[in-house]
Amino acid sequence: MFSDIGALELVTLIVLAVLIFGPDKLPKVIQDISGFIRKIREFSDSAKQDIRTELGPDFKDFEFEDLNPKTFIRKQLDGNEDLSELMELRSTFDLRKEMNEVADAVNSRESAPAAAPATVNGSAPDLLKKQDKPDTPERPPYDSDAT
Repeated sequence: MFSDIGALELVTLIVLAVLIFGPDKLPKVIQDISGFIRKIREFSDSAKQDIRTELGPDFKDFEFEDLNPKTFIRKQLDGNEDLSELMELRSTFDLRKEMNEVADAVNSRESAPAAAPATVNGSAPDLLKKQDKPDTPERPPYDSDAT
């Protein structure tokens, strides 16, 4: 549950708890919180058990974790030959490599261009040359009363 909390965060939480509740009330607060968590777990377990009994004997091996789409798909494909084909297809597709190839093609860094650029008036356009900015029309005067 708290696997991603480091030592510094844990020490900070302990210091904050001591400062907020004080050393006298801290054991009682910890006991109350752990009792509350225990009651929530018991309630959750009893609700799961009630649902399993209501579903009947056909669903005796039903797990609520199976409702997670990733778990459901993994369970359905487990032991199936489609899984090996899916893993093979996944291993052949490298998104980073594909994106680098597209970026190289766009930036004209490809060793052999796919097609020659179109010619205009017998000469190829220079794609690397920056185009001149078109003349911008003069802005109308600003009228603060109009806004």
